[in-house]
Amino acid sequence: MLCENCKEREGTLTVTTVIGGESRKILLCEKCAAERGVEPEPVAPPQIGQLLQKLHQQPSLVGVVRDAARCDFCSASLGDFRATGRLGCPRCYAAFETSLRDLLRRVHGSARHNGRQYEPPRRDELERQTQVGELRLQLKRAIEAEQFELAADIRDRLRVLE
Repeated sequence: MLCENCKEREGTLTVTTVIGGESRKILLCEKCAAERGVEPEPVAPPQIGQLLQKLHQQPSLVGVVRDAARCDFCSASLGDFRATGRLGCPRCYAAFETSLRDLLRRVHGSARHNGRQYEPPRRDELERQTQVGELRLQLKRAIEAEQFELAADIRDRLRVLE
């Protein structure tokens, strides 16, 4: 995009001015920015690779301490959980409670469940669904056997249940 001041050169700097609570952005070339007294901030070249390499070379004491913790019952470690995504036994939940709580906070934003809770279906609803399933199967068999009067009777019973 062109400089908004001279409209000749490529705009490389964005200058933001705030007047009376209202902000205004202007795209300027380096020459026009220098005329206004704006100097670009020096940007260091990204050296993320070197940083990651240094971090990888340094031993992390926190990770060592956490991985050293083991479940008393199954001897699974937190490192095993990280590798497989599965805990060794139900007692691992208590053994790794603090780490799991931190993980839940990072992944879900909270360590507490805030959504809907499972409610099992009522017994009468289960019985009705079972009857409906059996009647549909009987209806299918009656139609295949060309017993249309029986099929009509089963169809009527299905309508009552549904």
